[in-house]
Amino acid sequence: MILASGGSTTGAVLSLAAAAAYAVPAAGAARLSQRAARWALVVAWVLHAVVLGWTLLGDSPRFGFAPALSVTAWLVLTVYAVERELFPQLQARWAMAGLGSAAVLLALVFPGTPMHATTPLLPLHLALGIASYGLFAAAVVHAWLMRRAEQMMRLAAEPRAGLPLLTLERLTFRFAFAGFVLLSATLLAGLLFGESLYGRAWRWEHKTIFSVLAWVAFAMLLLGRARFGWRGRTAVRVLYTGSLLLLLAYVGSRFVLEVVLGRST
Repeated sequence: MILASGGSTTGAVLSLAAAAAYAVPAAGAARLSQRAARWALVVAWVLHAVVLGWTLLGDSPRFGFAPALSVTAWLVLTVYAVERELFPQLQARWAMAGLGSAAVLLALVFPGTPMHATTPLLPLHLALGIASYGLFAAAVVHAWLMRRAEQMMRLAAEPRAGLPLLTLERLTFRFAFAGFVLLSATLLAGLLFGESLYGRAWRWEHKTIFSVLAWVAFAMLLLGRARFGWRGRTAVRVLYTGSLLLLLAYVGSRFVLEVVLGRST
């Protein structure tokens, strides 16, 4: 479910509290102890989850580019929190906190438009799509850490991420594969149940075209990895290309509609 504060005073207060809580470890990373920074990020993550859940319980669900990015950021932070327990040497807290703060504030400014579900399958379809966004975003973060670790190794410096290069590579492709599975399910559901979900059959519009192009790019990435052993710069470039296409598919199209054209549909 894609949610936003939608003008709710309580939702706005919660959003500001979450953004402020994220700002603490983001701005004070060098001055806070590891324990203090960790708990600040946990509090911010919980408040972010409450912001997303509040509108579900108190207001009508809203759908838009900024709430989609907010949910995606929360999913990435969830992945980071889990990995931080498995790999305590992972160092990206300040970047994750900054991402969370920006995403919450963006969703507060652009809450999207009310979403009227005509079928219970619509929230599930949207959840699958945003979950794939989150997994590919996690893959992009790990790819960035991987490239940074490679650069540090070339300079004979200690990798700041704290994770071995091969571990980062494995995690990158695992998230990419999981995202590809969910994206495939999302596209298949749109193809088979388009009339039930949106009141119209599948049609080739900009959102659909960008989504299919992204699917092709990710399929090439996974095939290249399996058949030709793609890794390093080549794999990262294909991952970035597919992620950009996927970003344009929904977030980009909704941004144009909501912000540039001032329309909801």
